[in-house]
Amino acid sequence: MKRGAFFRFLAVTLILSLTLSLLLTSCKKYGRGASLNGGGQTAGGTTAGDTSAGGGTGDETGGETGGETGDESAGGESGGQTNSSPEYQPYVWPEDQLVNYNGLVEHLFFHQIIAYPELAFDGDAQEKGFDDWMVTVSEFNKIMESLYEKGYILVDMNDVWVEKTDENGVAYMAKNTLRIPQGKKPLIISIDDTCYYQSYMGNGFMEKLVLGDDGEIWAWGHDPQGNEVLTQELDIIPAIDTFVKKHPDFSLNGVKACLSLTGYEGIFGYRTNTDSHGLTPEQEAYRQSEIEAVKPIVEQLKKTGWYFGCHTWGHIRLDSSRYGVTGVAADMQRWQSDVGDIVGPTKLLFYPHGGRPDGDDWHKTGEVFKYLHSLGYRIFASVGTQSFSYIKKDISAVICDRLHPDGTTLRHLREQYLQFYDAKDVFDYEWRPEKYGMDF
Repeated sequence: MKRGAFFRFLAVTLILSLTLSLLLTSCKKYGRGASLNGGGQTAGGTTAGDTSAGGGTGDETGGETGGETGDESAGGESGGQTNSSPEYQPYVWPEDQLVNYNGLVEHLFFHQIIAYPELAFDGDAQEKGFDDWMVTVSEFNKIMESLYEKGYILVDMNDVWVEKTDENGVAYMAKNTLRIPQGKKPLIISIDDTCYYQSYMGNGFMEKLVLGDDGEIWAWGHDPQGNEVLTQELDIIPAIDTFVKKHPDFSLNGVKACLSLTGYEGIFGYRTNTDSHGLTPEQEAYRQSEIEAVKPIVEQLKKTGWYFGCHTWGHIRLDSSRYGVTGVAADMQRWQSDVGDIVGPTKLLFYPHGGRPDGDDWHKTGEVFKYLHSLGYRIFASVGTQSFSYIKKDISAVICDRLHPDGTTLRHLREQYLQFYDAKDVFDYEWRPEKYGMDF
């Protein structure tokens, strides 16, 4: 090869290498998500096919569900899940900086965050529900910064109360003494419905979790133009991971948040759900493949400070006379087979719609509550106007309420949340529809 031709060849090779490197790096950039169409893919996990199966949102935006799918068209194969994950090394506080804490532990809960508000707030039938119960990425980031600035620190809900046994061998729940950094305020965060419902697809949300080639949790979905996107910013789970990585002192011993799961459309975008009408051998084989695909996601979440709670299988109202013990038992058995057997045991139960078992779990212990307790649940969380908790005297259980940062409270309950953030500073004025009004 002549010298001139050789140098031209070398220059072209260097340009191509640099271009490929930039494309690979772009997948890790934040912002509106990195498009994968035509570019390098570094975060693994491509796919998800047709989203036509299923019915109902199964959350506060859409009421109760009978949305049973088991359809092979939902979900898909995920890539990049065989890579070893990086070792998680949480920040450990020196013992001499910790103090005993026995006071109130605040509790906030979220749903999935809105990645693309232009799709969520497009005037369709779901817009009002999304406005009521969700926050945008912008709002979530501002809330997290405010919580950090105000001195809150994430703690594990399982550590707040502990089950003990008295001298007669009778079990009871007791408030635990936390050891937290002096000047910090303990905070529980829980996230409901992190199942990536099919009804959300095309409405501005990410569609599933995947493991990247870097071993970390990423979210996969589509942008408004239909391009595939991998992101660690536009979904609440990797966003919290990123925030704790940036602010390790926001977490006590690396704790993240509790993921409150239904089961009727699977978990984390993987269709692990059964169907009451039965599945064909092909559908069951597909379901088993989805179970295997999601297991590395679950294990990585566990390794990095996440933990799990039950939100019932079908997002059913536990205060409804429609179900009774028999109906609740059928639902909870399905949750165990479709979710619990994958994520492992939990003593945390989050009431869908805030509906308390038997209509009142505070002043009485009804048959539904007793049944749920028999399954091993000990901490029962509803929704309220403050982070209330009460240790029951007649049974080993704690009931508690949690607050909900969302469009409803941003618009109308600013004063109630000032200890956490100021809605005036958080509110997404650019995207939230003006027609729903606000009280400030």
